[in-house]
Amino acid sequence: AEKMGVDTMRWLYASQNPEHNLLFGYSIADEIRKNIITLWNTYSFFITYASLDNFIPQDHQIEEKKLNELDHWIIAKINNFIQIADDYYSSYELYKLMKESSRILDDISNWYVRRNRRRFWRSENDDDKMSAYSTLYYVLVRYIKVLSPVVPFISDKIYENLVSNIDSSKPRSIHLTNFPKVDSKFLNEDLVAEIDCVKEIVSLGRSARNKVNLKIRQPLSE
Repeated sequence: AEKMGVDTMRWLYASQNPEHNLLFGYSIADEIRKNIITLWNTYSFFITYASLDNFIPQDHQIEEKKLNELDHWIIAKINNFIQIADDYYSSYELYKLMKESSRILDDISNWYVRRNRRRFWRSENDDDKMSAYSTLYYVLVRYIKVLSPVVPFISDKIYENLVSNIDSSKPRSIHLTNFPKVDSKFLNEDLVAEIDCVKEIVSLGRSARNKVNLKIRQPLSE
């Protein structure tokens, strides 16, 4: 636990199908730790820019009409994730949940944040920028609530900074909160399928480049 990190160790064990032998080792823990680092980096990105722009979550509730397509997509994805998580916790199939956790974390960090960085970076605090903050805040808080039984320490630390430190009416710890509920008005299967298809095309393009050793940013002649 000292060497590996407690949350990393818990994520590793939670990802394990109990029907199979666990090949324990520090090298597989290094792979798992990447998820923890990604979560922390995404949270750090949010608080860095939210602090600079004095973003106060209570003052900027999500307004559907002000959301763009990627906002709608990631909010739909996190509500799907809550639904799936509830089912997997109830059926004690935690290893299936952890696969979904890694996928949605990739959606949040590598797709939502990266595609929207310019919205966070722009100088003026307009509605579009505030919608990006509200969306990322909404998604991060729900993600850590779902995963708090598995990674109790990092989730509580993030919750403390995102929620309880700025709103004294909220429980002091994430472990005193209720499991998040699905907000059905944000579910959008068609949009999720459409953007997931784009992601798959990009993934296939990267795979084709890898096969012929072409760097990602190297233009193609055809």
